[in-house]
Amino acid sequence: MGQEERDGVQTDFAATEEDEARAQALVEEKDSESRVRLYASGGMMARILSVILIAFSAFQLYASTFGTLDAMKLRSWHIIFLLVLAFLLYPACRREKRSRTLPTLWDLACTGAALYAFGYLILHYDDIAMGGGWFTTQDYVAAGIGVAVAFEAARRVVPNLAWLAFAFFAYTFVGKYIPGAFGHVGFPLTRVMDHMFWGSQGLLGVGVGVSATYVFLFVLFGAFLRLSGFSEFINDLALTLVGRTSGGPAKVSVIASALMGMINGSALANVATTGAITIPLMKKTGYKSEFAGAVEAVASTGGQFAPPIMGAVGFIMAEFLGVSYVKVMLAAAIPAFLYYLGLLMAVHFEAKKLGLKGLSREYIPDALQVIRRRGHLSVPLVALMALMFMGYTPLFAASVAIFATVAASWLSPDTRMGPRRILEALEEGARGAVGVGVSCVIIGIIIGSVSLTGLGLTFGFQVLKYVGEGQLYLGGLFVMLMSTVLGMGVPGVAAYVIVAAVAVPVLTGVGVAPMAAHMFCLFYACLSNITPPVAMSSYVAAGIARSNETRTSLIAMRLGLSGFILPFFFLNNPLLLYSSEHPALASLWAFVTAGVGVSALAVGLERWMFTRCSILESALFLGGAILTIDPGLTTDMLGFALIFCAVYLNYRAAAAARKAASPANPAASEARR
Repeated sequence: MGQEERDGVQTDFAATEEDEARAQALVEEKDSESRVRLYASGGMMARILSVILIAFSAFQLYASTFGTLDAMKLRSWHIIFLLVLAFLLYPACRREKRSRTLPTLWDLACTGAALYAFGYLILHYDDIAMGGGWFTTQDYVAAGIGVAVAFEAARRVVPNLAWLAFAFFAYTFVGKYIPGAFGHVGFPLTRVMDHMFWGSQGLLGVGVGVSATYVFLFVLFGAFLRLSGFSEFINDLALTLVGRTSGGPAKVSVIASALMGMINGSALANVATTGAITIPLMKKTGYKSEFAGAVEAVASTGGQFAPPIMGAVGFIMAEFLGVSYVKVMLAAAIPAFLYYLGLLMAVHFEAKKLGLKGLSREYIPDALQVIRRRGHLSVPLVALMALMFMGYTPLFAASVAIFATVAASWLSPDTRMGPRRILEALEEGARGAVGVGVSCVIIGIIIGSVSLTGLGLTFGFQVLKYVGEGQLYLGGLFVMLMSTVLGMGVPGVAAYVIVAAVAVPVLTGVGVAPMAAHMFCLFYACLSNITPPVAMSSYVAAGIARSNETRTSLIAMRLGLSGFILPFFFLNNPLLLYSSEHPALASLWAFVTAGVGVSALAVGLERWMFTRCSILESALFLGGAILTIDPGLTTDMLGFALIFCAVYLNYRAAAAARKAASPANPAASEARR
């Protein structure tokens, strides 16, 4: 095939402008974080906005490397940048035209109010702290304005989360009128403002603290990686690894979405960017629309709990647990790998069932060429991992990785990042951090309400009273349902923080280890993206695939079933959460057997191995899967026995079908379907 012909065919598998535009429109429809204003290119406002965005990134880099700001002032400056950008970038209402020349008067008023309130905090915080916490009327006025503008910014950027935060905020006032255990003594307005604005458990709490450090730097790191050409490297590498195998395009989707999702942390953004390419490709190679959309949704969702970056959620978990991020990353490694292994196996056996082949050779790039052209772009990730395992802080490691990205890009003329590209990365990184940053700010209201009223402890006590102490699985089931509901329609970081604040006390109360409890909540908060009725990732993927939303969501739940099952098995036996406290061989054995289990689960659900599985064979595969995923020698041996019997029966059935379909017996070729 000549080069011109090759290029012509290749465009058949590229994302068309229509696909990309449709993907972006769907994300904007489902995700308010993506509905931003479009100022006239080259106009005054566009230039001002670029300057603010670049200044935001430069400030954060300085504060994380050479700066000496104390925590509260760093968080205050971070909030000022976030709120100003939220008011300039996000429309005040859905009916507002996105194309504008200048912001509205209301935007300018909100911007001025944010500058006043948090500027006042920066100027007077030390005096108030040294004065023993005595507040003047002006201090309370600044606090009230600060809380109000935080709600307004959240209403524009993450409206679902804003309403949830408002419900918690209202509880601090109306809770005294609620009878029974969930009532409280009530708090005056001054006490609430003090706690929410001036305290360390409100707007300036752990949520914005993590946003101002870990989250921002890793979002910025992701922007530098993308603009260096790392995304193209991932896609080409995935094609070389699995492109020619059965169902290759779907496996490419899984691998590419996993690698991108663990960096950007947004399931919806991942569906839009990689799905615009992979979903049409899967459809063209024979997958049904609903299945193609479901694969992309499941693959994109898993990136939020996949190391090494875990969509920045892992850093918040490390703060909550008081442990190093490396421990959180290692704990998440096995469950995340098993989640994607189960998805790959499901894709593989679906392809076998449909008789699909991989891509032909002309669509597969040469592996050596891929590594030679863009392999150097993996240097920043290697440096990041190496520094964290050597004991350096994630902040230092991320800062070094950003500079390493620029340095590595200069190793090839094709990827070289010049001044314009670097400024573009700084701008894109700051823009990408606004949505998650505003979420972290308004989360402070939720955490502040829970801590002020004692709602978390009260809720946990009431659940334990009905569930009973030691009832791990009953408590886990309750928390699973609550985590899924609270996580619906909420960004991954926000979903985890909300769930952790309310549900972790329930799990630790029934005897679950803290790491297992937090990881349990993280999984289900993230999986709400594919759980009806508000399955945001599934709905966006269904829109790109032009498939039925409900069927796509149900197939996504089936494909991601290992993610729904795994957390229950590390409640009582956390061997699947790797830790130095557990024997290495025991964790390795649990990992291997669980790998066999999720593969058997995929076979049982797809009802195909060598040939179509009978009901008995599927039941044996599913039973063996549950037993082998559960860490324990007895359950492993029983599970292996069931899986072996199922494999033997299916192999014999396949051999009989081949014999019946042979030329010697053509009449029986339809004997087994």
